[in-house]
Amino acid sequence: MGEMKAVLFDRYGPPEVLYVGRRPVPAIGPDEVLVRVLAAGVNGGDLHDRAGKVRLVTGRAFPKGCGIDFAGEVAEVGAAVTGVREGERVWGLLGRRTGSMAEYVAVSPRRIASAPANLTPEEAVSLLAGATTALTALRDKAALQPGERLLVRGGSGGVGSVAVQVGRLLGAHVVALAGAKNLDFVRGLGAEEALDHRTTPLSALGRFDVVLDTVGTEQARVRRLLAPGGRMVAVAPDLDRPLAWLGTVLGSVAHGKGRIRFFSGNPDSALLAEAARLAGHGDLVPVVDTVHPLDRAADAQRALEAGGVRGKHVVRVAAA
Repeated sequence: MGEMKAVLFDRYGPPEVLYVGRRPVPAIGPDEVLVRVLAAGVNGGDLHDRAGKVRLVTGRAFPKGCGIDFAGEVAEVGAAVTGVREGERVWGLLGRRTGSMAEYVAVSPRRIASAPANLTPEEAVSLLAGATTALTALRDKAALQPGERLLVRGGSGGVGSVAVQVGRLLGAHVVALAGAKNLDFVRGLGAEEALDHRTTPLSALGRFDVVLDTVGTEQARVRRLLAPGGRMVAVAPDLDRPLAWLGTVLGSVAHGKGRIRFFSGNPDSALLAEAARLAGHGDLVPVVDTVHPLDRAADAQRALEAGGVRGKHVVRVAAA
């Protein structure tokens, strides 16, 4: 199928290393699907990858692509694939690899599902990673129950803004920490209390049955907010102090139910379909901070690094 545009980088560094280059359109195997990408999300992991904070995992083979999630339409279906049709609107993730900021991606049908029909591609991809992460963290890992107290650190971000909504759906009393400018926004998503993370001391927050941490820093201190039987789930490591962070996570194991559960999401089509159903019913609403064109992907990452995000920055790869 020739070549395609893709966001690439040839070395680790600041956002300026990103550029739009050309790569061959992926050739799919019999058990794969080719998706024409319409929009891709900008995630914290993209920043770590580009900056080289996880280079022991990502290695030194360049050029590298950006992005893990996408919304688009099926362009080609492998001969062994069933249940997927050309032209179908889908959303999904690439799993343990990157490269969704490109005009096409080849992906397993286990990593996609029909996209919510009521959302634009930009809206859909702004919700995707946060919804699957929050559902896994709060429902599956923490087993959040109605009436329990939930603390969401980073309540206005891509994961946190959806976690507030999931907590509300599960019947919890949701308390969220966010920047001062975003407190009303977070309350509008369903938080019963929204507090400025810069001026509210942790000691003033009380105790929580579940803590969801999307920030990564000071997790040893945050864990002390757990009530007896409390559960803490961390979805962001502290890559600026990796050894100290790892020691905190491993040391927490001795606390049994009070340990820090850390996971990196890798959802399947069933979870994607469930998130689409919730979005279709209006139970989860997308929050798009800014839509950036493909050739301004560096601006999108720069904006996410600056903080204060409301929901997700999104890259529009192609017009719907």
